[in-house]
Amino acid sequence: MVAGFSVASILLPEAIAYAAIAHLGIQQAITALLVGLGCYACLGGSPYAIVAPTSSAAALMAAVVLSLRPPDAVTATAFGVALVILTGIGLLAFAKAKLGRLSAFVSRPVLHGFSFALAITIIIKQLPILLGVHVQASNPFHIMIDLATHAGHWSLWSALVGGGALVFLAILKRWPSVPGAFVVLLSGIALSHWVNLADFKVAVVGAVSITPPGLSWPHLATDRWLDLAELACGLLVIIVAESWGSIRSISLSHGNTVEPNRELFALGAANLVSGLLQGMPVGAGFSASTANEQAGATSKWAGAMAAVILLLVVVFGQIWIGEIPEPIVAAAVINALSHAVNPHFLFHLWRLGRDYYLALAAVGAVLAFGVLHGMLAAIGLSLASAIRSFSQAKVSELAGLGHSHDYVDRENHPTAQPHPKLLILRPEEPLFFASVEGVLAEINRQLSLRQDVQILIISLEQSADLDSTAAECLVELANALKQQEKMLLLARVKDPIRELLLELGGRQFHGKLFWSVADAAVVAQKYTVKVFGQVG
Repeated sequence: MVAGFSVASILLPEAIAYAAIAHLGIQQAITALLVGLGCYACLGGSPYAIVAPTSSAAALMAAVVLSLRPPDAVTATAFGVALVILTGIGLLAFAKAKLGRLSAFVSRPVLHGFSFALAITIIIKQLPILLGVHVQASNPFHIMIDLATHAGHWSLWSALVGGGALVFLAILKRWPSVPGAFVVLLSGIALSHWVNLADFKVAVVGAVSITPPGLSWPHLATDRWLDLAELACGLLVIIVAESWGSIRSISLSHGNTVEPNRELFALGAANLVSGLLQGMPVGAGFSASTANEQAGATSKWAGAMAAVILLLVVVFGQIWIGEIPEPIVAAAVINALSHAVNPHFLFHLWRLGRDYYLALAAVGAVLAFGVLHGMLAAIGLSLASAIRSFSQAKVSELAGLGHSHDYVDRENHPTAQPHPKLLILRPEEPLFFASVEGVLAEINRQLSLRQDVQILIISLEQSADLDSTAAECLVELANALKQQEKMLLLARVKDPIRELLLELGGRQFHGKLFWSVADAAVVAQKYTVKVFGQVG
């Protein structure tokens, strides 16, 4: 109950704020909030994850919709709803295809850089609201310039209300058990009730009409659906990467295990239902999930309790929601994202000497090109990094360690002695279509340096299975070595690979597939050049 109330007190102001970021009404945010909490409670696996609207999903949704240039608000809402539906369908399809590890293709440095720049962008976009001034620019740099040039139009009272809310929120952080955002919202409602804020040029949220949503399917042209389907892929990847990062990190800290495909299914169902009910995209945000954990949640039903509390607030208190001052909503957004505006991860990567350039590039892309194109650039950076790793094939030479049956990397164990006329190599990454040609090129290079070698052993311990490209390349290598009167033996061959190669290579691999490197080496040493010629 306590955890549910604490989470609800955080989610309500965030939902109001994220609706503004997505250029949607509060109804869409509340619908998404209730659907996300309910669906995850029924389908998810983590006792701590809270699935609700997130700042990144809201910002991406707004960027995608604006990129399609909708002629009016109704069309913009239809674009947004269609985007959420397509994202949900995509998530369900990926769950069905067992692609729960999709988030691995967005590297952590890139995701941290994207989140950092996104938080800066959103916070800067809240400043005009907090200062009570309207600006035309959308780029964060141009917004800052416009704010500086229009300093004379700032509303002092709006700045005092928003600034006071920020100070109050900072003070309340000393007592984690106190729901600071909720307390500040109540204070803002009380202020708006007692004082006519319009006289002081302080804007309020305005009249709110939240009605029970109904199922609806957007009526759009086919080309628009295709455009949105392309852009939904980016939103899908970001939701998966952000959500899985939150779920996995919190679960690991408590020794819990979570199944990624189940989480993907829960996220897909939540987004599909949210879209059908005209809601926003949802994901497992880090701030809400962490708050749920710190509030003492022991089961995922804390999220369901939060949904019940929020439903009661919406039904009986929506008249008060409209009286919330907009500068306080902006302050709540800034406060919620303050944890993300921490460059610690950049310094950490700099000290490690690893991947800091990826994080910096992601930050620069979002700030320079906007949220949508920055997100696409961030995903492209991750994929380019993965391709670069695959293209830099590493193959280790193995040799026997003393009189044992252990075969170890010669580079790390200089005392290990290779066998004459025998070369044992181990690719250090799985073989598949993107890596196999680079790996085999490196194997041929090392083989060319050892003219005395008659038998080549390749250890496939890093490969659980092979695709058709990798299998065909191994068959081609075996045939090429046979023409040179040399032999290829494969060690650490797992059952799926064994069955595939025996079917694809025919007699070429009979008697040449081994469970261990030691077994392959024993057989290889028994061959003489004369016997090799007879067997080949």
